[in-house]
Amino acid sequence: MKFSSILVVLTVLVFAGIGFYSLSSGSTDEEYLAVIKSEREEKDAFMKSSEESPFASMDSASDKSLESFSGLKYFQPDPKYRIKATLVPIENKKVLDLPTSSAEQNRYLEYAWAEFELAGVNNKVLLLEVMAMGPTRGTLFLAFADETSTRETYGAGRYLEVKKVRGASSIVLDFNKAYNPYCAYVDRYSCPFPPKENILKVAIRAGEKVYH
Repeated sequence: MKFSSILVVLTVLVFAGIGFYSLSSGSTDEEYLAVIKSEREEKDAFMKSSEESPFASMDSASDKSLESFSGLKYFQPDPKYRIKATLVPIENKKVLDLPTSSAEQNRYLEYAWAEFELAGVNNKVLLLEVMAMGPTRGTLFLAFADETSTRETYGAGRYLEVKKVRGASSIVLDFNKAYNPYCAYVDRYSCPFPPKENILKVAIRAGEKVYH
């Protein structure tokens, strides 16, 4: 499955909470944590019962089949990982081809840098804009790896959808909503790898953990 197809499945779950429960809202931590819990339950229900679930494509004779799915694994949600980052514009934006797990190339347009501090470390990640035709065209995408990769989280990196706000000087990166590409469950999917700029020297203990 290409990245655009994965995004279609996750759009409702991901974007529903981002706009309302951003750092600029008046929601309490308790309300925010309840939203994260609800979104995770909805995603588990999709993975367990939908024909579009990656687990539905597995061999039914395998112990990894849809029937044996018992829920995705997550870090406990923590509001400190809902981060307000500074946007740094890119003057001469270039098209970036990201290699994928199936040796294909996915094309993205550089959008902006996002700078933030976490655990005493200054971080800078490259936000990309989806170029592929379809319902996700023009949305923002962050593929990243961090110090938990290959140990607590999927080794090939995780993804985060980011809400685009025209003219904004900052942006919310909610790592509690970081999720695995479908390649973390089934090898036959095609998933882009994070660009080298987004390999962080800090542990992001938030969002989805490694499944297997």
